[in-house]
Amino acid sequence: MNWLKNFVRPKIRGFLGQKRDVPENMWIKDPATGKMVFYKDVQANLWVMPESGHHLRMPAQERLQYMFDGGEYDEIELPEVADDPLKFADQKRYTDRLKAARKKTGRNDAMLAGIGKLQGVRTVMAVQDFEFMGGSMGMAVGEAIITAINHAIARHAPFVLFTASGGARMQEGILSLMQMPRTTIAINELKEAGLPYVVVLTHPTTGGVTASYAMLGDVHIAEPGALIGFAGPRVIEQTIREKLPEGFQRAEYLLEHGMVDIVSPRGEHREVIGRLLRLFMGLEPHETAATEAAAADGEAGPAEEQPPVEQAAQAEQATQAEQTEAAEGNGADTTAQPEQPAADQPANAQAADNVKKSGE
Repeated sequence: MNWLKNFVRPKIRGFLGQKRDVPENMWIKDPATGKMVFYKDVQANLWVMPESGHHLRMPAQERLQYMFDGGEYDEIELPEVADDPLKFADQKRYTDRLKAARKKTGRNDAMLAGIGKLQGVRTVMAVQDFEFMGGSMGMAVGEAIITAINHAIARHAPFVLFTASGGARMQEGILSLMQMPRTTIAINELKEAGLPYVVVLTHPTTGGVTASYAMLGDVHIAEPGALIGFAGPRVIEQTIREKLPEGFQRAEYLLEHGMVDIVSPRGEHREVIGRLLRLFMGLEPHETAATEAAAADGEAGPAEEQPPVEQAAQAEQATQAEQTEAAEGNGADTTAQPEQPAADQPANAQAADNVKKSGE
């Protein structure tokens, strides 16, 4: 047996030819430019392509961590609903689809809600997760929104909702469509309590979600390039048999036509929404509040900005010290001499000369 040929050489070849397992999602292709971008750079940029500004879908948990102060919030426990009330089956059973979506996302359904502070304002936020069956609206989503709104009312806190959905969940039929009026009633109760409701429309927001709670906000903010509408552009074109305008149903087009109020990049959401909430809640801007808090903590200001009273006291002490030094230089006792006005200084000087001459 040739030890070098049969043992050593295969080991060396196996070592040199060994391929490392590289994750498939190590690089992400920019849909706008076609360039490959390292996924950690995209994640650090809030899932926005650094060069083109194209907004990818942001995981629900990461969005809440970014929005709340310090990334700290308490997750709201959402109620459970019946998994398959209609015993629905198409190519797969509905229960099998739910199991696959729950395994993929680690959540029970397509909604995540939490309560924390945004720029010092206690706020309730909810996020639709498009990764869970396309963020479709079913009974669980409706119950989650109603529960989050009830938490906001109980704590007298504003409610912020991030939408991302393909519409109602067809596997639940009429039960999913019932969530449209149910969530509408809950939103009306929120407004009757005098609390603001801000909606952030992300890509895509379509179907029954757009036809209900997504368009009932006090302010509607859209992410750049987000598709927002009821029916999709292809369905509309096939129905009316006409070519749609450029950018139809995109956030910028809807802003021009008064459908949304603001188109804001994801990196500005904290500042924009925080300012709106403080305005609606009758609070000072966050910068003003921070300045007032620092003043209340007793932080000293610059040395040149001393109060006028302190400046006058320091000037008076300096004047007395100069007079004492001058008197000691002339051999006079200044302990019992009162301070003389400036107009009497020549007379005092003449009296001092007379005393000196008489002594001589």
